[in-house]
Amino acid sequence: MPRVRKGAARHQAKKRILRAAKGKQGPSGHLYRSAKIALVRSAVNARIGRKRKKRDFRGLWIIRLSAACRQRDIKYSRFINGCKKAKICLNRKMMSEIAISDPAGFDAIVEQAKQFM
Repeated sequence: MPRVRKGAARHQAKKRILRAAKGKQGPSGHLYRSAKIALVRSAVNARIGRKRKKRDFRGLWIIRLSAACRQRDIKYSRFINGCKKAKICLNRKMMSEIAISDPAGFDAIVEQAKQFM
């Protein structure tokens, strides 16, 4: 039985890797082995970045809410605690949007939260 080398399939796989690494500088853009390593690292970093984005946005919403609460003479932690006790089921994203676009509505939410402190 003759020895079979997977010529066409291997060539296609290498082409696919090099096409994906196109645009990278140095050897990782045109050498197969370096390109493969670079693509693995970029996939890992992309996943980390997707998780990081969620964390960063939550922090932004908390900062916005904290600033809006300070303007209304209430601490952020007491505001969140009051909202939970008052059974106000709005997430931080929605509350920060309300604080920016509808200050009167946010004032009403703050008053409800203050009653349950």
